[in-house]
Amino acid sequence: MQRYFVPYHELEQELLITGADAHHIKNVMRMRIGMPLLVSNGHVVHYAVIKGFAEQGVRVELQYVVKENRELPIKVTIAQGLPKGDKFEWIIQKTTELGVHELIPVFSQRSIVKVDTKKAGRKLERYNRIAKEASEQSHRSRIPIIQPFMTLEEFMAYGQSFTYRLVAYEASRDEDHHALYHILQKVQEGDSICVFIGPEGGIADEELEQLVKHGFRIISLGNRVLRTETAPIFVMSAIVYELELKG
Repeated sequence: MQRYFVPYHELEQELLITGADAHHIKNVMRMRIGMPLLVSNGHVVHYAVIKGFAEQGVRVELQYVVKENRELPIKVTIAQGLPKGDKFEWIIQKTTELGVHELIPVFSQRSIVKVDTKKAGRKLERYNRIAKEASEQSHRSRIPIIQPFMTLEEFMAYGQSFTYRLVAYEASRDEDHHALYHILQKVQEGDSICVFIGPEGGIADEELEQLVKHGFRIISLGNRVLRTETAPIFVMSAIVYELELKG
């Protein structure tokens, strides 16, 4: 069943879906009066029925709250050293499908990409649109938060509020190699995990030193060297397996 994220109050009985979502309902899905759909305000999901079409949009009636369990029991933030091209967009899409709570694009020393401040707003709009569409496709109950671009210093200050602060890096000690496993054995519902992943060129030595000083623990992602866009998928998949699939 099609799902749309729409701002509305939970006590409303009817609402008007407008903009791109209304266009999708009318012209792409070619839905008709009486057809059902799911709408969410990011907190609850309602089963709804199309009641009518107007020039301004699609009028739907909210019928009942859908009980579902689509979200992870912990909040996972991926802080990504900004990669080149459209890799960050791909990372948003795939980590959203896997249940990420928040993504942070970070300018690090070896980031090749430079974003003009005039274009930053448009990029963030696109990032949020990708997150919304991926949430709808994967039947999430909420849309991940896409934070504004941060420097590494800004991110380290922001990261102090997390229960666990991690940095993916090639393990040099046995305890680093098994750190992610041991952390996932300890997490409890409501905890928050933030994982910093470097860009294509990796994390500079002085950056790693600063992250460790700010309480970030080094974790290994296995015996192989992963591409920057593969690493966040690995992290999210490991968390999903441990918290949702492991017997």
